[in-house]
Amino acid sequence: MIFRIREDIRSVFDRDPAARTTWEVLTCYPGLHAIWGQRISHWLWTHGFKWLARLHSNLSRWLTGIEIHPGATIGRRFFIDHGMGVVIGETAEIGDDVTLYQGVTLGGVSWNKGKRHPTIGNHVVVGAGAKVLGPFTVGEGARIGSNAVVVKEVPPGATVVGIPARVVQEAPPPSEKVVAIAKTLGFDAYGLSRDMPDPVANAIGSMLEHIQVLDERLVQVCRLLHQMDSRMPELEMSKLELPDFCGEGKVPMPATGEQPLPESKVRRTG
Repeated sequence: MIFRIREDIRSVFDRDPAARTTWEVLTCYPGLHAIWGQRISHWLWTHGFKWLARLHSNLSRWLTGIEIHPGATIGRRFFIDHGMGVVIGETAEIGDDVTLYQGVTLGGVSWNKGKRHPTIGNHVVVGAGAKVLGPFTVGEGARIGSNAVVVKEVPPGATVVGIPARVVQEAPPPSEKVVAIAKTLGFDAYGLSRDMPDPVANAIGSMLEHIQVLDERLVQVCRLLHQMDSRMPELEMSKLELPDFCGEGKVPMPATGEQPLPESKVRRTG
C-alpha cells in the first residue's frame, strides 16, 4: 500500500508542473484524495458491503467534488487534475497512467444492468469537460479533446475532438505560403499542438492556399494570351485585403508577386 501511495504521488509530479512539494500534493490535491477514497470504497464493494461502499463514496464526493462509483475498476498511476465535477460510472474500467481533467464524465447511455460505461486504455488523456458515453473502448494512447462528446470506439493513438467526437487526421507540414498567410491573419493556422489539431483552422488554411494557387494560374494564363494577341490586356492581381483580428485595420494577404492594380483601375462591386 505504501508503494502504491508513493507511486500516486510521483505520478502527480510527472504530470503537473504546478506541484512543488510532497506535502502540498498530500494535502491540496483532491484528485489524489478521491482515488484513495475510491480504493477503500471498491474494497468494500467487492467484499459485499454495498451500502457502506456507496456511503463512503458519497462522503468522498462531498469532500472532493469528484464522484467515482465504488464498482469502477481503476488502474495504477491514475491522475485526476483539478477534478471538480468528474463523474465515473459503475462499470467503467480505467487502465494505467490515465489522466482526466475537470468536468469529465465516463457515463452510460443505457438503463440495462450490464456493462454500460466505457473502458479506457492505458496512457489515455481526457480533456476538461469531455463526455465519454457508452460501453465501448478508448484505445491505448488516445487523446480526447476538451468538451468532446465521445459515443463510439476510439482507435489506439487517435485524437478525437468535437460533438460528436471525430478522429482528427494529422495534416502534412504546411507550405511557406500557408505559413505566411496564417501570420497575416494573426494566428498560425497549422501551428497547433499535435495533440490537439484544429480541423476548422486547417480547412481555412487549405482554402487560402487554394485561392493563392488559382490567382497565380490566372495571371499566367493572361500573360500567355497577351503574348498570343497583344490586344488582350495582361492581368495584374491586387493583394487581397483581409480583416485584421487584432483590430488595427486591414492586413494584405501575400499575393503572387504581381504589383497591385492602380486605384483608378480597380473595379468595385457591391
